[in-house]
Amino acid sequence: MEQSKARITAIGSYVPDKRMTNFDLEKLVDTNDEWIMQRTGIRERRISEPDQYTSDLCVSAAQDLMRRYDKSLYDVDLILVATTTPDFIFPSVAAIVQDKLGISSSVGVIDLSAACSGFVYALHVAQGMVASGLHRKVLVFGADTMSKITDYTDRTTCILFGDGAGVVLVESETEETSFLAYHQGTDGIGGAHVYLNGIADKLNGVELSNTGNIVQNGREVFRWAVRNVPEGVKAILEKSSFTTNDVDWFIPHSANLRIIEPICERTGIPLERTLYSLENFGNTSAATIPLSLDLGIREGKLNDGDRILIYGFGAGLTHAGLLLNWNLHPQVQLPEAK
Repeated sequence: MEQSKARITAIGSYVPDKRMTNFDLEKLVDTNDEWIMQRTGIRERRISEPDQYTSDLCVSAAQDLMRRYDKSLYDVDLILVATTTPDFIFPSVAAIVQDKLGISSSVGVIDLSAACSGFVYALHVAQGMVASGLHRKVLVFGADTMSKITDYTDRTTCILFGDGAGVVLVESETEETSFLAYHQGTDGIGGAHVYLNGIADKLNGVELSNTGNIVQNGREVFRWAVRNVPEGVKAILEKSSFTTNDVDWFIPHSANLRIIEPICERTGIPLERTLYSLENFGNTSAATIPLSLDLGIREGKLNDGDRILIYGFGAGLTHAGLLLNWNLHPQVQLPEAK
């Protein structure tokens, strides 16, 4: 029997209709549009309605995928949802999505928690599951409703975050694979630099704030990301025997443009070959990379045969990257980017 290969065959995305601009934030905290743009590159972000949750965004993204690629999802045999803002502690978002999409009850469902690295981790798991022959059709979501855990009195964090969801379908085939090389890493000692309080009140000896909202030491996260992501990119290229010149598009986690710029400088990948979704969507955590991928498609930038290097980094502190051979064919007619 010929060994299975894993290929990304479809993509979908969704962001809520409600926009929160920098001018809206000026009414909430001591900030302004110029200050936010200079320090983050973010112009606006999308905000979910009070009764709109991560599972709802996932379902809308999946419906977008089905509509654009004429795909049936009934026979999907594994659903992976990368998120840190689940509707509930349990049941999982993946289980709720299975019900809402009417997918066969023989499907497996898993929520994966790796924060802003989550979509890349989930893609890696999907690739392994399909290549091993254990699964043949896997839905992989990156989705978060960060507005629900954001303190809108804290100007250092509330300017960053937005809500969104992206999804890809990974299927088994024998002809070609989408997956070329992978790298991951964790520095758990830095976990207290970005967290959402839970049961414990200390982490690595550090007293945690019990606000119920995301807490972040942006300066330390910046230093860590700018040091570790370029090293991870180098490791991926060494594993694949490619160079930065062989990378058509770089898609890092859209945390902050001021983090992306030095990462590009240190990797040698120019900003002109970098895709990000933060200007209009903000930092959507696990959703930033699939949103950036889909924007690249909608804007006509991504083509079959392109090599795309995606890299996530965030809470944990975790980071993970994948080099993809983009072969999402056939191409489809799409509306303009939202």
